Amino acid sequence: MGHGGNVIDELMTDHREVEELFGRIEALPPGDRNRKLHADQVTMELVRHSVAEEAYLYPAVRKHVEGGDALADRELEEHAGAERLMKDLEGCAADDPRFDTLIGSLMSEVRDHIGDEEDNLFPRLCAACPPAALDDLGDKVRRAKRTAPTRPHPAAPDKPPANKMLAPGVGMIDRMRDALTGRGRPG
Repeated sequence: MGHGGNVIDELMTDHREVEELFGRIEALPPGDRNRKLHADQVTMELVRHSVAEEAYLYPAVRKHVEGGDALADRELEEHAGAERLMKDLEGCAADDPRFDTLIGSLMSEVRDHIGDEEDNLFPRLCAACPPAALDDLGDKVRRAKRTAPTRPHPAAPDKPPANKMLAPGVGMIDRMRDALTGRGRPG
């Protein structure tokens, strides 16, 4: 979280971190309690990443990329699906019979989403947006991730201005809950 560079560099680094966490989950046997730890960590990263994209990346896509409204809308739909999976996963222990199905679905959806962003959306934004604007977006995304929620909130707004106004407060509550429960930290 908070790597530096333009928005595309920042988000692609997040993608690599999420993939690394997925690899950790896949390397463990079914039922291993560390699968839940890594699932919580990946959820925390994905929620922060998604909130930042929804607040800054997708509005920039709408503004700068031809056909950007349709692109951004499709990305938001994918986020909503992943967020519902993360919400369901939140209530599952690693030995819950639903855990493997949910984490498998989440990994598949997120990997498809990442591939589409990296192969389609990012190159189109890079071609349409001045480098200084991409750098500015990188700074905004890093700031947004610092205050973003860490838990899925499927009913929360996903478009500005409401998402930008609510995310910091919800994020503070989520981080307090995480600190009190130890969520996402090795026990």
